[in-house]
Amino acid sequence: MSRILLVEDEAIIRSALRRLLERHGYEVMESASMEQARDLQDLPGTDLIIADLRLPGAPGSDAINMLDGVPVLIMTSFASVRSAVESMKQGAVDYIAKPFNHDEMLLSVKRILGENRIRRQNRALKLDIARAYPVAGMVGSSRAMQEVFGRVEKVAPTDATVLIVGESGTGKELVARALHEGSQRDSAPMITMNCAAIPSSLVESDLFGHEKGAFTGAIGAQEGVIETADGGTLFLDEIGELPLEAQARLLRVLQDGEIRRVGAARTKRVDVRLVAATHRDLPKMVADGAFREDLYFRLRVVEIHLPPLR
Repeated sequence: MSRILLVEDEAIIRSALRRLLERHGYEVMESASMEQARDLQDLPGTDLIIADLRLPGAPGSDAINMLDGVPVLIMTSFASVRSAVESMKQGAVDYIAKPFNHDEMLLSVKRILGENRIRRQNRALKLDIARAYPVAGMVGSSRAMQEVFGRVEKVAPTDATVLIVGESGTGKELVARALHEGSQRDSAPMITMNCAAIPSSLVESDLFGHEKGAFTGAIGAQEGVIETADGGTLFLDEIGELPLEAQARLLRVLQDGEIRRVGAARTKRVDVRLVAATHRDLPKMVADGAFREDLYFRLRVVEIHLPPLR
């Protein structure tokens, strides 16, 4: 049985509304003012507050912050609809104008309680999922995977550059996503670029952007993935496939926090967290001259190794 707190200073309206709600299976507590409402002993377990906007003393809108997570339905006269709308901006879920008919009130109550029940169920489900899959949908009970989970949770809130090393199919992008979602940048975009999927002639344009006329076919200016990820996270998958020329330009981004589009004369400041991944043996590539040593050390501020699937 849902429990409703009714705050209304007019005794006739309060009594009639209480009888209406109780006839339809709701448990009702009542009060003539916000001050009296706060003194009630049975407030825990309240599912909905229905409060008149104009009350003696504190207004009914004060109910919005009285019980965390409990929806508030504001009652108001037609003359006070604007104030009721302001109450909704403060957090009330809806308002109902007096005089209202019984069906209108019952429909509003049923809808609000149903929506709030779904919200609570969704929150509980998210908590269950978070406990079962602590890192962005990744699963694994082995000691190696638990170490990965712990490393991700520790590093995610920082702005450290991360290098993820693992065979194809081991979940490198999932780790990158977990790092982004666990950071202060989670409301900004995470942009992904697979360096192995871009022709070498287009890599620099895709990474840094280009100006109009920078090369044949550049009919307009275009931002690259680094600019697009500004304020968020850039995930460069298969970074071992990045050409040496692009490696040098990426190093300058990490060192200076600036990019210059292909064909541009000026640089632009960017704020991007870089997460890179590879299945290649980068130390061997460094030894062979196929990967810049200074970039390698810039990338592996934090290194996460994913265990093979076999």
